Amino acid sequence: MAIMKVKFNKTKRDKLAQILWIFNWISAVSGIILFSLGLFLKIEIRKRSELMAKGDIASAPNMLISVGVIACFINFLGGKICYDGTDNDKFNRWKLVMFPYIVCTFCFTFCILGGAALCYTMRNELEESLYLGLRDAIRFYKDTDIPGRCFLKKTIDMLQIRFQCCGNSGFRDWFEIQWVPVRYLDMTSKDVLDRLNSNIDGKYLVDGVPFSCCNVNSPRPCIQYQLTNNSAHYNYDFLKEDLNIWLKGCREALLEYYTGIMKSIAVSVFLIWLFELSVLIGVRYLQTAMRNVVLMDDPQCDSDGWLFENNVETAKHNIDVIKNNGKVNQVSMISGMNDPNMAVQTANHGPQNIPTKSVPEP
Repeated sequence: MAIMKVKFNKTKRDKLAQILWIFNWISAVSGIILFSLGLFLKIEIRKRSELMAKGDIASAPNMLISVGVIACFINFLGGKICYDGTDNDKFNRWKLVMFPYIVCTFCFTFCILGGAALCYTMRNELEESLYLGLRDAIRFYKDTDIPGRCFLKKTIDMLQIRFQCCGNSGFRDWFEIQWVPVRYLDMTSKDVLDRLNSNIDGKYLVDGVPFSCCNVNSPRPCIQYQLTNNSAHYNYDFLKEDLNIWLKGCREALLEYYTGIMKSIAVSVFLIWLFELSVLIGVRYLQTAMRNVVLMDDPQCDSDGWLFENNVETAKHNIDVIKNNGKVNQVSMISGMNDPNMAVQTANHGPQNIPTKSVPEP
């Protein structure tokens, strides 16, 4: 029993094949779009890889890149199949390929959906990676003369200016680390020595932030030192007035930036998945309709197409098609060999099996 059955005449089958041929080419372009989106996300992550801890955050872009390449190949093949779908002779070349193609493509569409899901689910991994990476980067901010770390000061400053943020979780993160290099400290100053001696780790800690934390939109000149000391500044209240530095942490700012990108990509990938699924449904209708045309051996006849068959025997037959795919070109010496895809007996004329009627009488 066929489910969601539709009747096709010759004209409708030809139009369906032509439309599916065009849609497969569009799907091939969508595969290029998937590849481009994955590549874009991978580049954006690598731009700030020094601010992220090593982790499995590249799984989503890698999957999108792989899915995009495979989608191009699958849709090129689907376009060729649909192009030949209006001709019975050409269809016979694909009859053993079409059902496995539909099954494999159906499974593949869920890989596309999985890519969209990964874009949503990688937020937690990205947040943890940013937290650990920014924590270490801020800790090494002062190491401007150490190879391998000397670039971090510029990286952090450009990050805070570009994303209008300060610190990892907030500006108070700078209070907990020594971010001023030792070579720029006046060791003859009593205040400097007192701060170094008062810290159990011998660090120079101040309630200040780097210049890149300054809010350029503030009308007041930037106050970046003694932020918690009201008496150090005129008309200043640390607890009541808004500070003229960025209050948002860089982890939150970066997370919002990447989340926005990933949500846009996820929506695009989901739409591509819906389009791929609709094309696959059309290919299934074309395959079943053309199969029935071959069974009736009349290219001009009407034929039924459907999505599913509620039949155990048909299901077993389709499994046999997949198992026997690739073996159809082998020469069989068994008379009455069956075509595993069409379930129609075909003649097997070997040298010892020539029909007697075909031999002319002397």
